[in-house]
Amino acid sequence: MREIVLDTETTGFEPDQGDRIVEIGAIELLNHMPTGRTYHQYINPQRDMPEGAFGIHGIGPDLLANPRPPRDGEVTLRDKPLFKDVGRAFFDFVGDAKLVIHNAAFDMKFLNAELRWIGLPELAWARAVDTLAIARQKFPGSPASLDALCRRFGIDNTSRTLHGALLDSEILAEVYLELIGGRQPDFALASVNTDGSSIAGTTWKPQPRPTPLPPRITQEEAAAHDAFVKAMGDGALWSKLG
Repeated sequence: MREIVLDTETTGFEPDQGDRIVEIGAIELLNHMPTGRTYHQYINPQRDMPEGAFGIHGIGPDLLANPRPPRDGEVTLRDKPLFKDVGRAFFDFVGDAKLVIHNAAFDMKFLNAELRWIGLPELAWARAVDTLAIARQKFPGSPASLDALCRRFGIDNTSRTLHGALLDSEILAEVYLELIGGRQPDFALASVNTDGSSIAGTTWKPQPRPTPLPPRITQEEAAAHDAFVKAMGDGALWSKLG
């Protein structure tokens, strides 16, 4: 099963009011395991960057009302591609996979707006797996932000001083696997080829051993153990269990 864990950063909250995506980060999971394939792209929104949005992700100081040179860790956007130039690559990367997103309604409306504006098919809402909804259902009444879930599951997010789409996707993948029961929620291991690579769409399950393993104690050791148990009397726990 192929899944894409993704996150976006934007200029605001409403694409229908002119807000745009400025960063997309996504990582691929196969049978709930990261494959190492990622997608990451900064995007020029062709508009200003509100101070509030800039304070969250630190992207685009050159797009502020009062632009200034970027500081360490800040990303400028004037030289980045437009969504119309990278939208097809993103669309091809996600393919028909399930989309694992924290607060999926937010990211899905932005992604579908951007895809619609350049004439690409929208992503079906049924494909979205909302980790925020899963967390709220699993831990009712408890904080369900990404940071709160990291604290709950003991996931290191110390490098998350600002929101960043790729970093948040990597963290979200760990959170998602914890929410569904760990890296192997069905207690099965992914099947592998002889070279160690995964076999897509298959799982390994234990089978009965065709030949029992030989005992690892000698006859003398077994006899000494029996004598020791008998010496403890009829009330010995070992006698009752035997």
